[in-house]
Amino acid sequence: MQRHLVFWLVALAAFVALLWLLSEILLPFVAGLAIAYLLTPLTDRIERLGVNRLVAALSIITLVVLAFVYLILLVAPILGDQLSAFIESVPGYVTKLQSLLTDPNRPWIQKLVGAAGLNAERTIGDLVTQGVGWLTSFLRSLWSGGRALISLFSLVVVTPVVAFYLIYDWHRMIRAVDGWVPRPQRETVRALAREIDAAIAGFVRGQTGVCLILGSLYAVALTLSGLNFGLLIGLISGLITFVPYVGSMTGLVLSTGVAVAQFWPDYGSILTVVAIFLVGQFLEGNLLSPKLVGESVGLHPIWVIFALLAFGYLFGFVGLLLAVPLAATIGVLVRFALRRYLESSLYTGTPAD
Repeated sequence: MQRHLVFWLVALAAFVALLWLLSEILLPFVAGLAIAYLLTPLTDRIERLGVNRLVAALSIITLVVLAFVYLILLVAPILGDQLSAFIESVPGYVTKLQSLLTDPNRPWIQKLVGAAGLNAERTIGDLVTQGVGWLTSFLRSLWSGGRALISLFSLVVVTPVVAFYLIYDWHRMIRAVDGWVPRPQRETVRALAREIDAAIAGFVRGQTGVCLILGSLYAVALTLSGLNFGLLIGLISGLITFVPYVGSMTGLVLSTGVAVAQFWPDYGSILTVVAIFLVGQFLEGNLLSPKLVGESVGLHPIWVIFALLAFGYLFGFVGLLLAVPLAATIGVLVRFALRRYLESSLYTGTPAD
């Protein structure tokens, strides 16, 4: 037992060291692995219909690449224009919000801000400064962690190739890894692997669907409401919904600030923007997450947030891609160790047989 523990601890340390050393070149391989993991069930279904697996894998990857390129060509110019216009408009929005907070004709706003212990003249500016500083630091860490220009080229060229070969050889690789497991522990390892797969699949595949649906909903609804940069804010809010609570709160605060600066004193338009996010949160909590993600994933939101921040800080964008699978794996292993501890004589106080 002690030898097994030492072996797995050494293997874990070697894996972390290898991940840290190779983090700059791992992005296309990790992205290809993520795509293969998401699309393998679809390939299996097509293969069961009588289509050769090679043809099925090649067709799926081709369709995904074409759809991605079409989406980039369609959306990127619009989002780029909105992003540049939004950056140019931020100083004007900040000035208007500051003037509203310090308006002597609205003493209730000053009382509200004062009750919160904030300086009305500096609050918005400080928040924007801190937000821009945090965003700049985050983007710089991603750049330095992934060497963006080189990684972007390798991501576009290498990722589809890696994804294709992984989809085609997926079950063969699983059988090979299964054959390496020591026979006395094979059933235990298989049970843990099934539990890990259920946790990862339930969260990643389900949360991807939630992000796409909410991003589309927010983008369309905010655009129809007349909010400036509604498409940009909606898509960003939906995409970062992958981080529990952060996406919705970020979108709500950002869109409300823009709505106040744009529509004030039209309370109806401002409340419409707020209502869009409230409806989105209701749909996410009561319909989308229960149906697509489910309750059996076993990943607490705080654990997911910590894993994303920790792995993103340590390994850059590669760490963000690996955060949820590794968090799910660690969670399953910790629960397994806890079950073994509760069954052991160390906990029960009775001698082992």
